[in-house]
Amino acid sequence: MKMSIGQVGRHLLGLAVAGMAFVAAGSASAELGQPAPWEHKLQEGATPVMENIIWFHNFLLVLITIITLFVLALLIIVVVKFNARANPVPSRTTHNTLIEVAWTLIPVLILVGIAVPSFRLLFLELDVPKPDLTVKVTGKQWYWSYAYPDNGKFEFDSLLACDETRTKCTAPRLLSVDNEMVVPVNKVVRIQTTGADVIHSFAVPAFGVKIDSIPGRLNESWFKATKTGTFYGQCSELCGKDHAYMPIVVHVVSDQEFATWVDGAKKKYAANPASTYASAGEAAQ
Repeated sequence: MKMSIGQVGRHLLGLAVAGMAFVAAGSASAELGQPAPWEHKLQEGATPVMENIIWFHNFLLVLITIITLFVLALLIIVVVKFNARANPVPSRTTHNTLIEVAWTLIPVLILVGIAVPSFRLLFLELDVPKPDLTVKVTGKQWYWSYAYPDNGKFEFDSLLACDETRTKCTAPRLLSVDNEMVVPVNKVVRIQTTGADVIHSFAVPAFGVKIDSIPGRLNESWFKATKTGTFYGQCSELCGKDHAYMPIVVHVVSDQEFATWVDGAKKKYAANPASTYASAGEAAQ
């Protein structure tokens, strides 16, 4: 059955609309700050950086979809219109100045259109603004330690609280911890991270933060959470046998709740800073 060029175009348009509808449908399944079943897109952003990452991702998705459909349409047109049966006398044209200029200039313009927002996003991620507080994050085998040098210089360990052996836990499996990292909403938080033994990677998808924690080196990143809630991440660098068991949980609260938490944390962790890891290790046995 022969199809006209118009019919081919309508079929391609239908496929494109169906694909975009499938992508948009994922928003209903995602919960802020944590992964959802059947997820096929980025998590909802909770910081300006992540919102820019999502915009850039969607922009590239639309652009590459248009390019793919355009190339597919050209291939179908060539196959249908210029096969030996439909076109028994082939053209002997070897050059077309307009087409050669177009297929050189258009890709250059597309790459420039990609480069401008790409560089803008990189500068946004790398240029750390003046922080409201600093949290030092140390990756260890296989847990995280958090220090608050601007809020009393206390430090605590954060270990996995729920794994596949603890069926009664109500928090997300392999993502919850015993001691969460707590930060205030709408404040610039500077992350300074290093590794105590091997290379780890501090990553919180909803914040657009992913930075390596390297022994002997201090790396910096930042985020400004614009929404309160609990946000989950994980170590994103293969760091040993328990790499999958060192999650990250960031609890974003109001200024008043953060001040209250700091007051309690100073007393709790200053009394016996090593007890957190010891008690958690005993409970896991």
